[in-house]
Amino acid sequence: MLFLANCHELGPIIRLLKNGVIPMLQVGIIAILIVLLIIDFGKAVMAGKEDEIKSAQKLAIKRVVYALVVFLVPWIVNVAIGLLADANGATDDPSGKSQNALNCWANPQ
Repeated sequence: MLFLANCHELGPIIRLLKNGVIPMLQVGIIAILIVLLIIDFGKAVMAGKEDEIKSAQKLAIKRVVYALVVFLVPWIVNVAIGLLADANGATDDPSGKSQNALNCWANPQ
């Protein structure tokens, strides 16, 4: 398989994604969520209308749920791939590198 042959070369890219890009996106999502919530509630409180405050609360709940979903997707994918890689029982070649594509994501060389 082409992916298995390139697993060793893809190791740095996979590590960059898992340890750099995905955590930065997760932190960015939380920062954007906090800023948007402050803006929405600030506008609602300044307007002083109860209807606007209730609509801001509904919008805030939706945004928190969306942010949680986007925040948890990479974690769920990592856990699922890790479990599949462990359960698949990949064999190692003499050089010690995994021959399983799932292990390439779970344990990049």
